Amino acid sequence: MTSKNQKMDRRARIAEARRAEHARETRNRFITIGLSVVVVAGLVGYGSYALLEESDKKEKQQEKVATMAKQPISAEKSWDAKKLGRNHVQQAVTYPMKPPVGGDHNQVWMNCDGDVYEKPVPDVNAVHSLEHGAVWVTYNEKAPKADVKKLGEKVEKTTFSLMSPVPDQAGAIMLSAWGKQLTVDSADDPRVDQFFTKYVRGAQTPEPGAPCTNGMGEK
Repeated sequence: MTSKNQKMDRRARIAEARRAEHARETRNRFITIGLSVVVVAGLVGYGSYALLEESDKKEKQQEKVATMAKQPISAEKSWDAKKLGRNHVQQAVTYPMKPPVGGDHNQVWMNCDGDVYEKPVPDVNAVHSLEHGAVWVTYNEKAPKADVKKLGEKVEKTTFSLMSPVPDQAGAIMLSAWGKQLTVDSADDPRVDQFFTKYVRGAQTPEPGAPCTNGMGEK
């Protein structure tokens, strides 16, 4: 009888141990699920915050660009775009300004997808690039090499822009768009960024949507 009672007690203890183990596993499972929910909720919350912050940054940047596009650029020269010829010609063209900011031009444009040319490019092809909405950065021997390097790096990062030397231009550094031109002495002049922001595919572009690739020229 004693042996039978011992067996029953042993079975009861085993059953109790199993119940305790099951309860512990269940509790741990709930804790794990709870922690997972908290982590996921945290990640979702952080993701939503990051998306909202990024969206806010983009909105502020767009507002900044819109504001800059409306502001006049100090000492900028302008020509009446309606009086600038837009015919395609095969012969050379004598332009009234250097570098030219518009006028009749060759039917082939210079590649202007962030292209930096180490040698002068034909005016008649560069003008066609301006017609497509490009900004053309030019410089002469008076431009500091550090400024030329910095401007080249900016152009390389900017689609619808090109850069080349123009030895006989009046200013050390000049920026041209269709009907617009600016002379600066330094690459750090804040008007450089303003000119790019306002005129790279800006409102002055006669042919919006036209390409800056598959044209003429190699870097």
